Amino acid sequence: MPGRDRDSLGPSEGYQSLRWDGGVLWVLDQRELPGETRYLQADTVDAVADAIRTLAVRGAPAIGAAAAYGLAIAAAPESRDELARVQARLEQAAARLRGTRPTAVNLAWALDRVLKAAEGAPSAAELSHRVLAEASAIADEDRRINRALAQHGQSVMPRRPSAVTVVHHCNTGSLATVDYGTALGVIRAAHEAGQALFVLVDETRPLLQGARLTMWELQQLGIPAALMVDGAAAHQMRTRGVDLCLVGADRIAANGDTANKIGTYQLALAAKAHGVPFYVAAPTSTIDLAMADGSGMVIEERAGDEVAVIGGRRMAPPGAAVLNPAFDVTPAALVAGIITEVGVLTPPYRDALAAAVARSAAGGGAGRVAAEGIRG
Repeated sequence: MPGRDRDSLGPSEGYQSLRWDGGVLWVLDQRELPGETRYLQADTVDAVADAIRTLAVRGAPAIGAAAAYGLAIAAAPESRDELARVQARLEQAAARLRGTRPTAVNLAWALDRVLKAAEGAPSAAELSHRVLAEASAIADEDRRINRALAQHGQSVMPRRPSAVTVVHHCNTGSLATVDYGTALGVIRAAHEAGQALFVLVDETRPLLQGARLTMWELQQLGIPAALMVDGAAAHQMRTRGVDLCLVGADRIAANGDTANKIGTYQLALAAKAHGVPFYVAAPTSTIDLAMADGSGMVIEERAGDEVAVIGGRRMAPPGAAVLNPAFDVTPAALVAGIITEVGVLTPPYRDALAAAVARSAAGGGAGRVAAEGIRG
């Protein structure tokens, strides 16, 4: 169990996936939801790494912020610590955290950003200050970015008196980010603006993030929703009618190929077959311009018992071989648009993604919207 359990402590208002308080990272243990709202006290690098690896904290933006705070723990100077010793601890911590979840690009992005901020620190105290300041900046930016992303996403949301039906896969709300959410943030913003909605929630096997987490969040927000098995999406599109699909992303290649929770690819195929627009919502930090396309993405393979065992009961015969990729890659050709904090990107994605990253780095300037394939 990563860190120490503490039911009585943690965020005082509502819920947050992460909270930094007095040198301790409080992590809402998502493995316990929806049954319990329990916070873990992660006060060592190993505790933060275990929280990420075991999915106590999950979602690309939340993973990145948690890893950044893990470096802040490593860089906290002890009595009479020399600069070289703190630097060594920081590098060791970065290597430990980097290996926890290989697919989510935000993890490496956050670690590299903090390490860069620490370069050239003249003392152990200054290094510690820089690391914590950068980790806090990453968390604060995530809050602002998600709200901007959600507002840009309203341009793809139909506006009408009757309910808009949306299919959502995995979990992309406040639990997957520092606050507000990405794809679920778009849904939340539409609800807050008064749009009637009905969300069809994929259960998201094998760990049921849709059933356990997204349904829980939608209940907290008062948004009507129904849970369905992952294989039911195409049936619902054909018989019920669906207006759009909204999903998140763990990594977006330079050409727009998108890695997301396993089952996303088949949802995109079903959407294409039924003429349903399929949108990805993710911050620009999820864009990996160094990766030409999805073929180079490392797909995390997880333990077979996540599939073969449900609720402590073995569902497959002993010795059965299990394939358990945690993610799949959706080709860019199946994606109608990519919703980011600087606007909605449209094909061709290579130029639009590069322009979006540049605009984000420059502070989100208006840029050449039409030429860059960015709306908003």
